[in-house]
Amino acid sequence: MSGHDGDWSARLKAVAAGWGRACADLILPPPMEAGRAGASLEADAWRQVAFLEAPVCDGCGAAFEFDGGMFADSRCAACLAKPYAFERARAACVYDDGSRGLVLRFKHGDHQPLAPVFARWIHRSAADLVEAADAIAPIPLHPLRLLARRFNQAAEIARPLAAMAGRDYLADALVRARRTDSQGGKSGRGRRENVRGAFSVTPTGARRVRGRRILLIDDVLTTGATGEACAKALLEAGARAVDLAVVARVRTARQLPM
Repeated sequence: MSGHDGDWSARLKAVAAGWGRACADLILPPPMEAGRAGASLEADAWRQVAFLEAPVCDGCGAAFEFDGGMFADSRCAACLAKPYAFERARAACVYDDGSRGLVLRFKHGDHQPLAPVFARWIHRSAADLVEAADAIAPIPLHPLRLLARRFNQAAEIARPLAAMAGRDYLADALVRARRTDSQGGKSGRGRRENVRGAFSVTPTGARRVRGRRILLIDDVLTTGATGEACAKALLEAGARAVDLAVVARVRTARQLPM
């Protein structure tokens, strides 16, 4: 066997081992050793996640404090006053102490087995959005950030979600046309300014989104600024409508415009 054959054999074995661990984590998450960043999830980690259940705002996915009944509006006051460019949004869980560690571990810790888990969460929480979608697209990273991080967390979730839902997966129809600062620590207005005009649809992508309902996928929804900018780019390229589904969203409601 040549040296190249040996390299390929080792890579294939590593991939197979990774998939084996991913399947095992999905079926029965093994115990997690305290303080070990790369360890698998323990059962307590799942129990701490605050999953979002109806009723939620149809426009931004925020949880309503109570069920207003059949005559209540399906959207919160903020969404009624100033709707997003995306038509509807859903989140699987609240972004809080119970979910933050899982999301950050996936986003920055390269813990890939969580990707299909998060895809299943979204498939359940955003079932109506997934059913209505013609295609599923991840919110993109700038090439330089992708190079540094080595993977796009939104794409890692969107890909298995599209496969399990039987929807077209648009890997690179939407691109980040310019590099932006991190959204962390910015106000709502600062976030909107940071991503204004940052996204565009490629010529090939425009042909694939035209006249279709697109479901955008991301990990966390904070103010909705990134999803808004992406939705505007898709709509300008001819998409019929855009929805947004995320793993987690912050609990704080969007402020009403002044």
